[in-house]
Amino acid sequence: MLGYLGPAGTFTHQALLTFADDSNAVGYPTVLHALDAVRSGEVEAALVPIENSVEGGVTATLDTLAAGHPLIIRREALLPVRFNLAGRPGTTLADVKRVLSHPHAIAQVREWLAANLPAAAITEGGSTAAAAKEVSDPTSKYDAAVCAAVAQDMYGLAPIVAGIADNPSAVTRFVLISKPTAPPPPTGTDKTTLVAYMRADRPGALLEILEQFSGRGINLCRIESRPTKTGLGNYCFSIDLEGHIREPRVAEAMQGLHRICQDVIFLGSYARADKVAPTVGTGFTEADFSAAKQWYQGLMNPDD
Repeated sequence: MLGYLGPAGTFTHQALLTFADDSNAVGYPTVLHALDAVRSGEVEAALVPIENSVEGGVTATLDTLAAGHPLIIRREALLPVRFNLAGRPGTTLADVKRVLSHPHAIAQVREWLAANLPAAAITEGGSTAAAAKEVSDPTSKYDAAVCAAVAQDMYGLAPIVAGIADNPSAVTRFVLISKPTAPPPPTGTDKTTLVAYMRADRPGALLEILEQFSGRGINLCRIESRPTKTGLGNYCFSIDLEGHIREPRVAEAMQGLHRICQDVIFLGSYARADKVAPTVGTGFTEADFSAAKQWYQGLMNPDD
């Protein structure tokens, strides 16, 4: 059984449908509830948002993963942020006088609404799924909801205008979280997620962390500072990097971080949803590491 950040009809629900059947899936009201359900064994894994290309990391997910009983990322999914202006069947754009949706959804289509529905009253509240449910009621005072396609279909609405967004390139990244398991074999298009805690807040502490990657030719996809909640000014770093922990360059970087950091939390190596392969420079391929190891062993055993 899988869990996800609910309720049913949200974008997380729609992301789940890209790779799994939702017949036995359970929606949870918060990221914390969803991940606690994984920790307790109530569900095998849960899908939650972790990053948006416009707004950055989802702090609730980053902080919940960094604290508590260990969890691991099994896979990721990418979903373009596109909304439908949905109404009861037969509703046209000219009919729309009142629109309902979640504040975050309204924020991401505000320019479109101003250009196409300048006289409409826009109301924020609940979730996009709740907005779709409300609009589906024939007695509702709202004519349309800004919602995900899955919510539109769930409540029998029809698209008035499909695929609206102020930023057409906006994408939300979701991750499937489970209890820790052994990392899968590398695919060649992998990503590794970790959290690094500095030993002390001092000049050069972050540089030491970054040198573990740059010195081994590892590109970072994301790095964000998050408060450790142990005192003002104390931060850890949530990091996504290109590569897999079973690759020599990533393994060495992880060991280097363990030497210099107070703590390192490994959150998984998994295939990238976009299947983009990293560019590995000369000196950092597996063949290069193997050749260097053989050369070193030859120095230690010159008679072999």
